[in-house]
Amino acid sequence: MSPSVESEAANHSETTIEPDAVDPGVVDGAVVDGAVLARVKTEVLAAAKTMYERGLVEGTAGNVTGRVTADRVVVTPSSLSYAAMTLDDLVLVDLAGNVIEGDRSPTSEKSLHLECYKLYPEVRGVVHCHAKFASMYAVARRDIPAGIDEFVVYIGGDVPCADYRQSGTDDLATEVAKHLAKRSAALMANHGMVCVGKSVEDALHSAMVVEHNAQIMHGAEALGGVVPLPEKAVTDFTNVYDFIRNHMWSAED
Repeated sequence: MSPSVESEAANHSETTIEPDAVDPGVVDGAVVDGAVLARVKTEVLAAAKTMYERGLVEGTAGNVTGRVTADRVVVTPSSLSYAAMTLDDLVLVDLAGNVIEGDRSPTSEKSLHLECYKLYPEVRGVVHCHAKFASMYAVARRDIPAGIDEFVVYIGGDVPCADYRQSGTDDLATEVAKHLAKRSAALMANHGMVCVGKSVEDALHSAMVVEHNAQIMHGAEALGGVVPLPEKAVTDFTNVYDFIRNHMWSAED
């Protein structure tokens, strides 16, 4: 239930920027630590490539972002294959979606990512993907049950399905992001899923955990239905999730 992304990220180590080679500077009037920016770019690129290699997306679908400061976010570009994507293709934006640095257009779903960062200062990574089993639930407009107790610790409980809103719109961002207050994942009706985390890697890990769980729940339903966890177990493990998110996710720049 807890697949690691460490080995996948390591496979993309050749894309790493050496932090010591990057000096802090001023970007569009805001101080941005060059080492932090380099690290977040490396994490975003590694997560994007791993997301594609693990089959969570096809083609150029999906997007990945990472918070650099309270109001600066690195985003993947629009309509570029993950195989061809490099650090130079990533885009730095502010929370209003204005491009601060980069030559490409940011992902068309940037509003969704930015809304997550606006609402939840502890969030430092967001992943949106179209994983198969999770997307089945999204198309059916059904929540993914938390039928395994440790899933509640990772994600916070059942994965809620937000109401349908058109892709790429501010309405979609508002509708979906509000479901992430007590969860690390939410479904986008007739679309896919979005996950948040204490880091980019953590958000990707949540996406893989949700997809793994969705496949198990799909199979359980074919065998007669998912048997709910006892109420006390749900409460206890939800409290663990809440403690981890409220006390161990960093809200610092």
